[in-house]
Amino acid sequence: MGSGDDSLVGKLWTRSRPRKRKRQTRRDRWRSRVKWYGLPVLGLIIGTWATLRFSLLAPEPPINPNHLCEIFREHTIWYDYAKDSQERWGTPIATQMAFVYYESSFRSHARPPRTRLWGFIPWSRPTTAYGYAQALDPAWGEYLAANGDGLFTVRTDMEYALDFVGWYNHLSHRQLGIPFHSPRQLYLAYHEGRGGYARKSFARKPSITALASRVQSRAFRYDNQLKSCEQEFQCWRWYQFWPFCG
Repeated sequence: MGSGDDSLVGKLWTRSRPRKRKRQTRRDRWRSRVKWYGLPVLGLIIGTWATLRFSLLAPEPPINPNHLCEIFREHTIWYDYAKDSQERWGTPIATQMAFVYYESSFRSHARPPRTRLWGFIPWSRPTTAYGYAQALDPAWGEYLAANGDGLFTVRTDMEYALDFVGWYNHLSHRQLGIPFHSPRQLYLAYHEGRGGYARKSFARKPSITALASRVQSRAFRYDNQLKSCEQEFQCWRWYQFWPFCG
């Protein structure tokens, strides 16, 4: 009986060792796969997500860009972005949206058209303007330096485009004394730069002064429209209800 027990124990341990080695080999194999393929696969996932986030899934321009209530009904989150920018920097919501209308027609990846070499070969673009707010590379770099250079802070995101407009107008207000209720003057400083505005470079550009007047007219029209519907955007989430979100 004793010798039989010893023999049985020996057989059990003999059988368990290959299984243990097999499990260890399987773990080593998966560790090796993760080591060699993990980072490339992770990079592919992040790249795919970024492409979907900032390009393919960019919202379409509003169907009715001439009425601010309809714009916000179609893209309600834009109201929140504009409201946050107004509270942070001071530019009214309607003025911000009028800027975006004339800068990009609400197209997230808008760029100036390319020039033509010899009249037919696509060539370079006249400026580095890009995104909803058509922010130039130098101005955008200043904005990032002043407000944090985040990886996902991009000109094709309406949140940061509106924040950029508010930030730029805040500097125009502080440095040039332009009031926030003067969209025409704010837009002249936005288009010509604060230095150009101080030199009155726009005085020699009738097309720019006419455009600034149109921006002002649209900003005032947007403001009147917003007064008739703003309450509905202040109470659009399930946890917001009157009178706590007025």
